[in-house]
Amino acid sequence: MATDSYPYDIPVGFHFNVNFGADKSSDIRFQEVGGLTAEMGVEELVVGGENMFTYRLPVRAKYSNLILKRGMVKNSKLIGWFKDAIEEFQFAPMDISVYLLDKDHKSISSWEFIQAYPVKWVISDFNATNNALVIETIELVYQYFKRKNY
Repeated sequence: MATDSYPYDIPVGFHFNVNFGADKSSDIRFQEVGGLTAEMGVEELVVGGENMFTYRLPVRAKYSNLILKRGMVKNSKLIGWFKDAIEEFQFAPMDISVYLLDKDHKSISSWEFIQAYPVKWVISDFNATNNALVIETIELVYQYFKRKNY
């Protein structure tokens, strides 16, 4: 933990948890979370008589897709959610939370992704010459995310 002589601790990126809505099952363990990116969009405004620059005005935030990776899981509750979206074109958006944890498994910071749903589902290649696990990658879109510090 932080002390007076060292005002902050830099957290590790390998201790985290992902929760889908109110579901807190063991089905939600991931080895990688990516796409925690927010970017402010800008619009350029050209004003007559001003030739040295253009005004750059903020318009709205843009968010990257949330990318989750894990070893392929049999009998996963989330598989039905993915299949409904990808195969049946039936969407049931839900809020997803990602928690960054400390050494005592307490949340340091979290990100809440609002109204997320799957848009891409990738199963890694099968290759008889590699000794590798089968990894599934889930890509989700969402309206926006909020960060919360503890």
